[in-house]
Amino acid sequence: MKTHERPVSRRDLLRSAGAGAAVFTIVPPAVVRGTQANSKISVGLVGAGNRGTYDASIVHADPRAQITGVCDLFEDRIQPAVEKIKAQNPAVYTSFEKLLASDIDAVIIATPPFEHPRMLAAAVQARKHVYCEKPAGVNLDDCKKVMATGRKADPAKVLFFGFQQRYGPVYLEAYKRLQAGEIGELINARGFWIDRDPFTRGTYADPKVEKLRNWFAYRDLSGDFLIEQDCHILDDLHWFIGAPPLRAMGYGGRKVRTTFEIYDHLTLSFEFPNGLHVNFEANQLSPTGFRRVGEEFTGTKGLLETSRLRLVHHRGPGKIETIPVKRDITIDALEA
Repeated sequence: MKTHERPVSRRDLLRSAGAGAAVFTIVPPAVVRGTQANSKISVGLVGAGNRGTYDASIVHADPRAQITGVCDLFEDRIQPAVEKIKAQNPAVYTSFEKLLASDIDAVIIATPPFEHPRMLAAAVQARKHVYCEKPAGVNLDDCKKVMATGRKADPAKVLFFGFQQRYGPVYLEAYKRLQAGEIGELINARGFWIDRDPFTRGTYADPKVEKLRNWFAYRDLSGDFLIEQDCHILDDLHWFIGAPPLRAMGYGGRKVRTTFEIYDHLTLSFEFPNGLHVNFEANQLSPTGFRRVGEEFTGTKGLLETSRLRLVHHRGPGKIETIPVKRDITIDALEA
């Protein structure tokens, strides 16, 4: 099969992590609403796809909050989301603006990435608390717009992005150990997101509908899977290292998914301060059942493996400590 290859520019690489690195947190109702502490936070969901529905389900299951509004451009997506969330008669919308005009306290934005800057700005202007799924946008200009929106936001409002690893107990423990020098001097790091193809491309008669429903296949809507998905790993690497890279290079291509505008595999190399070299590899080609997602941090006295499943601390031959996660770290993030 024909392969489409091209180098990835430094500009492409360094725009990938998005703006901000944190997650929406459920703050005390009295803080959010300014009313009695036993009143629930009213939350609206915009973007009733798989991720938005999952986020909203976690929020709705928390006794401090409830989903009171669900919005999606496509009506056929709304009722299935409401049923999965188990929301009780929420208001439903196909207009994001009408959802914002309601009396909700907070909004979850889980739309395709190209919509994030516009919707975040509107939610901030409406003075809502905001959780916006990563990434901030699909290009550098989008991220600059998001940063400008953040500077305009009411400081009394919560505004966060869904980089949930920063709230996962195993990641926090690994970061603490690295900072404490338990693996010695950091001399190398690697990141991986090797997985099956998560996308099923649907067929629609209207070209505009086809593009929106299959947003992940279009670089101008998704930013490519480096941005839409892999920003998690890149954020972890930057967080643990504590600095942005000085130089970057990479290659990517399409060997199987040739009808998509996005890559199905890529390899990146970064140089950080103090001569630290970091490699990142990703593909969406793997057979079902094989998956490797996470990071490795190698030091002069040991190695840390981090992932959403476990922390593995290699101290030497036969000296391996494994700490499994107790639950999905998205729940830890939303409850932090």
